Amino acid sequence: MKRALGWLIAIPLLLAACGGQQAAQTGQQVEVTRIVEVTRVVEVTPASGATPAQPAATPAPAPAAPTGFGETLKAIRARGKLICGVNSQVPGFGFVDSAGAFSGFDVDFCKALAAAIFNDVSKIEYRPLTAEQRFAALQSGEIDVLIRNTTWTLTRDTDNGGNFVATTFYDGQGIMVPKASNITKLEDLNGATICVQKGTTTELNLADQMAARNLPYTPAVFEDANSTFAAYAEGRCDAVTTDKSGLVSRRSVLPKPDDHVILDITLSKEPLGPMVRQGDDQWFDIVQWTVFVTFAAEEFGITSQNVDKVKETDTRPEVRRLLGADPNVDLGAKLGLSKDWAANIIRAVGNYAEIYDRNLGPNTKTAIPRGPNSLYTQGGLLYAPPFR
Repeated sequence: MKRALGWLIAIPLLLAACGGQQAAQTGQQVEVTRIVEVTRVVEVTPASGATPAQPAATPAPAPAAPTGFGETLKAIRARGKLICGVNSQVPGFGFVDSAGAFSGFDVDFCKALAAAIFNDVSKIEYRPLTAEQRFAALQSGEIDVLIRNTTWTLTRDTDNGGNFVATTFYDGQGIMVPKASNITKLEDLNGATICVQKGTTTELNLADQMAARNLPYTPAVFEDANSTFAAYAEGRCDAVTTDKSGLVSRRSVLPKPDDHVILDITLSKEPLGPMVRQGDDQWFDIVQWTVFVTFAAEEFGITSQNVDKVKETDTRPEVRRLLGADPNVDLGAKLGLSKDWAANIIRAVGNYAEIYDRNLGPNTKTAIPRGPNSLYTQGGLLYAPPFR
């Protein structure tokens, strides 16, 4: 009935068009178009209870990869090695021994990346950088990734052409003084000379905190950690300030470590972690999820010693996806890596606890309690998103 009604509506319109004066050509085109539109609308009206036919959906085109996507990984593979910007003057984090070998907490995350890409931790060139050199080196492409006790801040995340990935170490700025000085609080440093490294958040935080308390002081500014702490050891300043982890690290190599005390003061929040250049989301994801692998491995009880056994026998779905044991899931392919990329990381450097204990744990000279750098299940801040 509705289909017939449609034609009944259309017929008078056609008769009127034919019986009247000859319309202009353009008028005829408009009228015919209108009639066809009316007829079409009525024709597709379904009968009572019927389901209207739906046109086949046209698949949306896949989004184009942004400019730069995949370029970093491609360049690293073509070069045959990862170039990692590191510190060389902070024992426990980034340090060079007398034989020229690099070691430390940050250095191990460089090794984790090499394991993810090459399954070979020897394919790394370590590029030691000062605080002032680091951002320019990243921007220019001199390094592929910066893993050098660098604090995540808003301006660094926007003004330096780079992006921070997951935080690997939660820290706070502190102050170290000679024990004999009897200094116990910030107010005791009124009028003091304080050694600080140039080009760091440390320098800015110190200025903020002293200004907030209306405490005059003289900053003694130096280019790198070695010169900063050498000046302090020589008595050229009354105190020295940097991240607390750095104070613990540097105190361990002073001639008489027990003659120095780190004050029970925290001047700032210092989330430290790797930084990559902006513009290559694939590389950002690779670095970020490499960090998350170490968190998840600790949470699941996977270590460098048992990873192969766990891969063969563990039935937990997320563990199987993480280690590449699920035949139906390949998370590595999402990153441009091999299916066993995560297992390679854990086998090479271990989980987060292994990395931490090896470099900063109770049996090291630094011996920094984990505190906020514990898993979320143990009251800390470390948390890996799901591997799925």
